[in-house]
Amino acid sequence: MTTELIPVAGGGRIRAERAGDGPPLVLLHGSVHDSRLWDHVFAALARHHTVVRYDARGHGRSTPPTGPFRYEDDLLAVLDRFGFRSAGLVGLSMGGEVALDFTLEHPERVRSLTLIASSVGGYEWPRSPEMEAYAAARRGSVGSRIAELELTLWASLGDRAPGFEVIGPMVRENAEAGAAAEKGHALDPAEGAVGRLDRIGVPTVVVVGDHDHPEIRIIADRLADGIPGARLEVVAGADHYLPLRAPGRLLELLLASDGSPTRAGA
Repeated sequence: MTTELIPVAGGGRIRAERAGDGPPLVLLHGSVHDSRLWDHVFAALARHHTVVRYDARGHGRSTPPTGPFRYEDDLLAVLDRFGFRSAGLVGLSMGGEVALDFTLEHPERVRSLTLIASSVGGYEWPRSPEMEAYAAARRGSVGSRIAELELTLWASLGDRAPGFEVIGPMVRENAEAGAAAEKGHALDPAEGAVGRLDRIGVPTVVVVGDHDHPEIRIIADRLADGIPGARLEVVAGADHYLPLRAPGRLLELLLASDGSPTRAGA
Protein backbone atom coordinates (compact mmCIF):
# COMPACT_ATOMS: atom_id res chain seq x y z
CA MET A 1 0.00 0.00 0.00
CA THR A 2 1.19 3.52 -0.78
CA THR A 3 0.05 6.86 0.64
CA GLU A 4 0.07 10.11 -1.31
CA LEU A 5 -0.70 13.75 -0.60
CA ILE A 6 -2.39 15.03 -3.75
CA PRO A 7 -2.35 18.79 -4.49
CA VAL A 8 -5.79 20.32 -5.13
CA ALA A 9 -7.05 23.80 -5.96
CA GLY A 10 -6.47 26.49 -3.35
CA GLY A 11 -3.22 25.02 -2.07
CA GLY A 12 -4.81 22.09 -0.30
CA ARG A 13 -3.77 18.46 -0.20
CA ILE A 14 -5.84 15.28 -0.30
CA ARG A 15 -4.52 12.26 1.58
CA ALA A 16 -5.06 9.09 -0.44
CA GLU A 17 -4.13 5.42 -0.07
CA ARG A 18 -3.65 3.05 -2.99
CA ALA A 19 -3.32 -0.74 -2.90
CA GLY A 20 -3.62 -3.77 -5.16
CA ASP A 21 -3.66 -4.32 -8.88
CA GLY A 22 -6.48 -4.63 -11.40
CA PRO A 23 -9.39 -2.46 -12.59
CA PRO A 24 -9.34 0.87 -10.70
CA LEU A 25 -11.89 1.36 -7.94
CA VAL A 26 -12.19 4.61 -5.96
CA LEU A 27 -14.00 4.78 -2.60
CA LEU A 28 -15.74 7.99 -1.44
CA HIS A 29 -16.97 8.47 2.13
CA GLY A 30 -19.78 10.57 3.60
CA SER A 31 -20.02 14.00 5.17
CA VAL A 32 -18.85 13.27 8.74
CA HIS A 33 -16.57 10.38 7.84
CA ASP A 34 -13.10 9.78 6.49
CA SER A 35 -11.39 6.92 4.68
CA ARG A 36 -11.67 4.70 7.77
CA LEU A 37 -15.22 4.02 6.59
CA TRP A 38 -13.67 1.42 4.25
CA ASP A 39 -11.40 -0.29 6.81
CA HIS A 40 -13.24 -3.62 6.64
CA VAL A 41 -13.29 -3.93 2.83
CA PHE A 42 -10.19 -2.12 1.57
CA ALA A 43 -7.65 -4.96 1.82
CA ALA A 44 -10.03 -7.55 0.35
CA LEU A 45 -10.89 -5.30 -2.60
CA ALA A 46 -7.18 -4.81 -3.26
CA ARG A 47 -6.89 -8.53 -4.08
CA HIS A 48 -8.91 -7.85 -7.25
CA HIS A 49 -8.60 -4.12 -7.92
CA THR A 50 -6.29 -1.18 -7.84
CA VAL A 51 -8.28 0.41 -5.04
CA VAL A 52 -7.96 3.99 -3.79
CA ARG A 53 -9.57 5.52 -0.74
CA TYR A 54 -9.04 9.12 0.32
CA ASP A 55 -10.06 11.68 2.92
CA ALA A 56 -12.26 14.36 1.33
CA ARG A 57 -11.28 17.99 1.70
CA GLY A 58 -11.49 18.99 5.37
CA HIS A 59 -11.90 15.41 6.59
CA GLY A 60 -9.46 12.99 8.19
CA ARG A 61 -5.90 13.94 7.33
CA SER A 62 -6.66 16.05 4.26
CA THR A 63 -6.32 19.83 4.59
CA PRO A 64 -9.36 22.05 5.19
CA PRO A 65 -10.59 24.30 2.38
CA THR A 66 -9.42 27.91 2.35
CA GLY A 67 -12.13 29.07 -0.08
CA PRO A 68 -14.84 27.74 -2.39
CA PHE A 69 -14.05 24.32 -3.87
CA ARG A 70 -15.77 21.36 -5.49
CA TYR A 71 -15.57 17.77 -4.26
CA GLU A 72 -15.96 16.74 -7.91
CA ASP A 73 -12.80 18.64 -8.88
CA ASP A 74 -10.92 16.95 -6.04
CA LEU A 75 -12.07 13.54 -7.29
CA LEU A 76 -10.80 14.44 -10.76
CA ALA A 77 -7.44 15.38 -9.24
CA VAL A 78 -7.29 11.96 -7.53
CA LEU A 79 -8.03 10.10 -10.78
CA ASP A 80 -5.46 12.16 -12.67
CA ARG A 81 -2.78 11.69 -10.02
CA PHE A 82 -3.06 7.90 -10.22
CA GLY A 83 -3.36 7.88 -14.01
CA PHE A 84 -6.85 6.39 -14.08
CA ARG A 85 -8.46 7.07 -17.46
CA SER A 86 -11.66 5.66 -15.97
CA ALA A 87 -12.55 4.01 -12.67
CA GLY A 88 -15.40 2.39 -10.82
CA LEU A 89 -16.74 4.77 -8.18
CA VAL A 90 -18.11 3.53 -4.86
CA GLY A 91 -19.71 6.28 -2.79
CA LEU A 92 -21.62 6.32 0.48
CA SER A 93 -24.07 9.09 1.42
CA MET A 94 -22.40 12.38 0.36
CA GLY A 95 -19.79 10.28 -1.44
CA GLY A 96 -22.54 8.78 -3.58
CA GLU A 97 -23.87 12.25 -4.34
CA VAL A 98 -20.40 13.36 -5.43
CA ALA A 99 -20.00 10.24 -7.57
CA LEU A 100 -23.32 10.96 -9.31
CA ASP A 101 -22.46 14.60 -9.99
CA PHE A 102 -19.01 13.61 -11.22
CA THR A 103 -20.47 11.00 -13.58
CA LEU A 104 -22.82 13.55 -15.11
CA GLU A 105 -19.92 15.95 -15.59
CA HIS A 106 -17.21 13.47 -16.66
CA PRO A 107 -18.99 10.36 -18.00
CA GLU A 108 -15.90 9.22 -19.87
CA ARG A 109 -13.96 8.89 -16.59
CA VAL A 110 -16.44 6.52 -14.88
CA ARG A 111 -16.64 2.77 -15.54
CA SER A 112 -19.33 1.88 -12.99
CA LEU A 113 -21.20 3.25 -9.98
CA THR A 114 -22.00 1.67 -6.65
CA LEU A 115 -24.20 4.03 -4.64
CA ILE A 116 -24.43 3.04 -0.98
CA ALA A 117 -27.01 4.75 1.25
CA SER A 118 -26.59 7.59 -1.20
CA SER A 119 -27.92 11.10 -1.12
CA VAL A 120 -28.62 12.91 -4.39
CA GLY A 121 -28.34 16.58 -5.27
CA GLY A 122 -31.66 18.39 -5.66
CA TYR A 123 -33.69 15.97 -3.55
CA GLU A 124 -36.03 17.74 -1.10
CA TRP A 125 -36.15 16.03 2.27
CA PRO A 126 -39.43 16.21 4.19
CA ARG A 127 -39.34 18.32 7.33
CA SER A 128 -39.04 16.63 10.71
CA PRO A 129 -37.86 17.81 14.14
CA GLU A 130 -34.94 15.38 14.10
CA MET A 131 -33.66 16.39 10.67
CA GLU A 132 -34.15 20.09 11.40
CA ALA A 133 -32.09 19.73 14.59
CA TYR A 134 -29.39 17.91 12.65
CA ALA A 135 -29.34 20.59 9.94
CA ALA A 136 -29.15 23.34 12.56
CA ALA A 137 -26.20 21.67 14.26
CA ARG A 138 -24.42 21.36 10.91
CA ARG A 139 -25.10 24.99 10.02
CA GLY A 140 -23.54 26.01 13.30
CA SER A 141 -20.68 23.50 13.00
CA VAL A 142 -21.41 22.39 16.58
CA GLY A 143 -19.25 19.28 16.64
CA SER A 144 -20.55 17.61 19.79
CA ARG A 145 -24.19 18.07 18.77
CA ILE A 146 -23.53 16.91 15.20
CA ALA A 147 -21.85 13.76 16.48
CA GLU A 148 -24.67 13.06 18.97
CA LEU A 149 -27.38 13.40 16.32
CA GLU A 150 -25.36 11.58 13.67
CA LEU A 151 -24.95 8.53 15.86
CA THR A 152 -28.62 8.61 16.88
CA LEU A 153 -30.13 9.13 13.42
CA TRP A 154 -27.69 7.27 11.19
CA ALA A 155 -25.98 4.63 13.33
CA SER A 156 -29.32 3.27 14.47
CA LEU A 157 -28.02 -0.23 15.22
CA GLY A 158 -26.10 1.30 18.11
CA ASP A 159 -22.74 0.84 19.72
CA ARG A 160 -23.00 -2.93 20.21
CA ALA A 161 -23.40 -3.71 16.51
CA PRO A 162 -20.34 -4.53 14.37
CA GLY A 163 -18.13 -1.66 13.30
CA PHE A 164 -18.92 0.83 16.05
CA GLU A 165 -15.31 0.75 17.24
CA VAL A 166 -14.54 2.62 13.99
CA ILE A 167 -17.81 4.56 13.63
CA GLY A 168 -17.77 6.31 17.02
CA PRO A 169 -14.26 7.84 16.87
CA MET A 170 -14.54 8.62 13.16
CA VAL A 171 -17.76 10.59 13.60
CA ARG A 172 -16.59 12.49 16.67
CA GLU A 173 -13.30 13.44 15.01
CA ASN A 174 -14.90 14.64 11.75
CA ALA A 175 -18.20 16.16 12.84
CA GLU A 176 -17.17 19.79 13.23
CA ALA A 177 -14.52 19.98 10.50
CA GLY A 178 -16.65 18.04 8.00
CA ALA A 179 -19.62 20.36 8.46
CA ALA A 180 -17.39 23.40 8.08
CA ALA A 181 -15.80 22.01 4.92
CA GLU A 182 -19.13 21.20 3.29
CA LYS A 183 -20.12 24.89 3.47
CA GLY A 184 -17.33 25.68 1.01
CA HIS A 185 -18.54 23.20 -1.61
CA ALA A 186 -19.54 25.32 -4.61
CA LEU A 187 -22.16 23.42 -6.61
CA ASP A 188 -25.09 25.09 -8.35
CA PRO A 189 -28.30 23.69 -6.72
CA ALA A 190 -30.03 24.00 -10.09
CA GLU A 191 -27.69 21.32 -11.38
CA GLY A 192 -28.86 18.71 -8.86
CA ALA A 193 -28.62 15.18 -10.20
CA VAL A 194 -32.11 14.13 -9.09
CA GLY A 195 -33.66 15.49 -12.29
CA ARG A 196 -30.97 14.08 -14.58
CA LEU A 197 -30.71 10.45 -13.50
CA ASP A 198 -31.72 9.23 -16.95
CA ARG A 199 -28.44 10.63 -18.27
CA ILE A 200 -26.35 8.18 -16.23
CA GLY A 201 -25.01 5.68 -18.75
CA VAL A 202 -22.76 3.39 -16.70
CA PRO A 203 -23.62 0.12 -14.90
CA THR A 204 -25.03 1.10 -11.52
CA VAL A 205 -25.82 -0.80 -8.33
CA VAL A 206 -27.79 0.96 -5.59
CA VAL A 207 -27.21 -0.49 -2.11
CA VAL A 208 -29.12 0.30 1.07
CA GLY A 209 -29.28 -1.26 4.54
CA ASP A 210 -32.58 -2.52 5.91
CA HIS A 211 -32.05 -0.44 9.08
CA ASP A 212 -31.10 2.83 7.36
CA HIS A 213 -33.17 6.00 7.69
CA PRO A 214 -36.51 5.51 5.85
CA GLU A 215 -35.85 8.48 3.58
CA ILE A 216 -32.61 6.89 2.36
CA ARG A 217 -34.64 3.88 1.20
CA ILE A 218 -36.95 6.26 -0.70
CA ILE A 219 -33.93 7.86 -2.35
CA ALA A 220 -32.51 4.41 -3.16
CA ASP A 221 -35.75 3.45 -4.89
CA ARG A 222 -35.69 6.70 -6.84
CA LEU A 223 -32.10 6.13 -7.94
CA ALA A 224 -32.80 2.55 -8.98
CA ASP A 225 -35.91 3.58 -10.91
CA GLY A 226 -34.34 6.65 -12.51
CA ILE A 227 -30.92 5.38 -13.61
CA PRO A 228 -31.23 3.21 -16.73
CA GLY A 229 -30.49 -0.43 -15.92
CA ALA A 230 -29.71 0.23 -12.25
CA ARG A 231 -30.14 -2.63 -9.76
CA LEU A 232 -31.26 -2.23 -6.13
CA GLU A 233 -29.77 -4.38 -3.37
CA VAL A 234 -31.12 -4.26 0.20
CA VAL A 235 -28.60 -5.54 2.76
CA ALA A 236 -29.86 -7.13 5.98
CA GLY A 237 -28.41 -6.07 9.31
CA ALA A 238 -27.05 -2.72 8.17
CA ASP A 239 -27.82 0.91 8.90
CA HIS A 240 -26.26 3.96 7.19
CA TYR A 241 -22.76 2.66 8.02
CA LEU A 242 -23.13 -0.34 5.77
CA PRO A 243 -19.42 -0.88 4.88
CA LEU A 244 -18.66 -1.33 8.59
CA ARG A 245 -21.88 -3.10 9.59
CA ALA A 246 -22.05 -5.68 6.77
CA PRO A 247 -18.66 -5.70 5.01
CA GLY A 248 -18.91 -9.30 3.83
CA ARG A 249 -22.12 -8.74 1.89
CA LEU A 250 -20.83 -5.46 0.45
CA LEU A 251 -17.69 -7.22 -0.78
CA GLU A 252 -19.81 -9.85 -2.49
CA LEU A 253 -21.79 -7.15 -4.29
CA LEU A 254 -18.72 -5.16 -5.30
CA LEU A 255 -16.79 -8.14 -6.59
CA ALA A 256 -19.76 -9.70 -8.37
CA SER A 257 -20.63 -6.44 -10.13
CA ASP A 258 -17.16 -6.34 -11.65
CA GLY A 259 -17.01 -10.01 -12.68
CA SER A 260 -14.62 -10.94 -9.87
CA PRO A 261 -15.01 -14.03 -7.65
CA THR A 262 -17.95 -13.51 -5.30
CA ARG A 263 -16.45 -14.92 -2.11
CA ALA A 264 -15.30 -12.12 0.20
CA GLY A 265 -12.12 -14.03 1.02
CA ALA A 266 -11.32 -14.98 -2.57
